[in-house]
Amino acid sequence: MGLLVMTLVGLIATGSVAVGGTLAIVNTAIGLTMYVIYERVWAKVSWGRNV
Repeated sequence: MGLLVMTLVGLIATGSVAVGGTLAIVNTAIGLTMYVIYERVWAKVSWGRNV
């Protein structure tokens, strides 16, 4: 769903399905990468944990 919406936004912004699709894929890759980094950093935070 997200890829489709991002492709449509890219299509509207640029007029090209190829560019819109590329934007959607790059956006997804960046989002996934940032999520993984965020989770790994957050797992190292020990505030408020009673371990």
